[in-house]
Amino acid sequence: MTGLVLRDARVEDAAATSDIVVEAGRITAVLPAGTPHPLGATDPQGAHETIDCAGRVVLPGFVEAHIHPDKAHLDGLRAPRGATLADAIAVTLDLKREFTHDDVRDRSRRVVESAILNGTTTLRAHPDVDPVAGTLGVEVLIELREQYRDFIDIQIVAFPQEGILRAPGTDKLLRLALAAGADVVGGCAYQEDSVEDCRRHVDLVLDLAAEHGVPADLHADFADDAGDPRQSMAEYVAEATRRRGLGGRVTLGHMTSLAGRPRRERMAVMRELAAAGVAVVPLPATDLHLGGRSDTRAVRRGVAPVRELWETGVVTATASNNIRNAFTPYGTGDLLDIALLLAQTGHLSGPADLRRVLRMVTYDAARVVGIAENYGVRVGAAADLVVLDTDRYDDIVLDRPERTHVIKAGRVVARTTRTRQLVNAPAA
Repeated sequence: MTGLVLRDARVEDAAATSDIVVEAGRITAVLPAGTPHPLGATDPQGAHETIDCAGRVVLPGFVEAHIHPDKAHLDGLRAPRGATLADAIAVTLDLKREFTHDDVRDRSRRVVESAILNGTTTLRAHPDVDPVAGTLGVEVLIELREQYRDFIDIQIVAFPQEGILRAPGTDKLLRLALAAGADVVGGCAYQEDSVEDCRRHVDLVLDLAAEHGVPADLHADFADDAGDPRQSMAEYVAEATRRRGLGGRVTLGHMTSLAGRPRRERMAVMRELAAAGVAVVPLPATDLHLGGRSDTRAVRRGVAPVRELWETGVVTATASNNIRNAFTPYGTGDLLDIALLLAQTGHLSGPADLRRVLRMVTYDAARVVGIAENYGVRVGAAADLVVLDTDRYDDIVLDRPERTHVIKAGRVVARTTRTRQLVNAPAA
């Protein structure tokens, strides 16, 4: 096939339907439905494919901005000793000692294929890099990135889950991972033993990002409140980002302690993040599961305050983080499930809020991972698209409709068909 036409498609929230014309992996026209176009003519040579969308909504492909495929599907192998973040890290460290290339590849492949089936066309993966795992996760993700390059774009974050200073040799492993082909340098500042080491950790990560010309994506905050100063790195990250001129290339995941600060204080922090060009990615499935474990009443849930992030201008996406392990014992890789969970737990409702939430797994997530210039359902954008089995844009987050077609670079890479029918229903 040399081209693709999506007929009678509802482009996002458009009132009228359109025909979307794709050539050589890019959108070349978005025309009123039924408009004649060379690719739309009858072609006995079969040089193009046509999809009759029948009024269904077409979105740009979903963007998974933060996920750990190498640690997915560990549930059932070994139970953590408790239910805190420290317990999840500890049991996963034990399991990492037993990881093999085949094991990591098979579990990561399940995540990648599930993401594709659920409409994701770009995925930012955070494989662990440390003296226990070495660069195994990065090596596996590089392999999968090549194998699935026609199905999904995979960005690889070299992620120091065990810290850098408290895990000697990790800095060298990060450099090896970047030299091998990792796209992003990660961080996990709260794993260090002191505030000074947390700051050194942030500096090391951002210096590597500047040196190698890559983005940085850090876990800098994962606590119920800011009582532990190691969990209050947001201001320092903002200042360090400004100092290096890395605005627009630094992301912070989780940021759960923001919700535990007084409103005036947290708003000031968020304004600093916005001014520095630091994005934030709340990860509600994990944050809710691990948050508030020491609370015996009025249990805190620790999801970053999304509405306030919006109000202060912080670029904000949301993502899956982990799937079926000690950090998150749930998940299928469906970003619409995550979007709904965030809405339900973030006091977000109504069409305006739900539209913003949908952007957190599409346009805003595309900004976070750096693909916004080529993203969207518009002429010139990459033809990475998902057709949803609904004609109601404002109900997408609520209904999580089937992804009938997933399109990568103008080629259909996944289809889903499901029929639900009342039998002998009473007449309307």
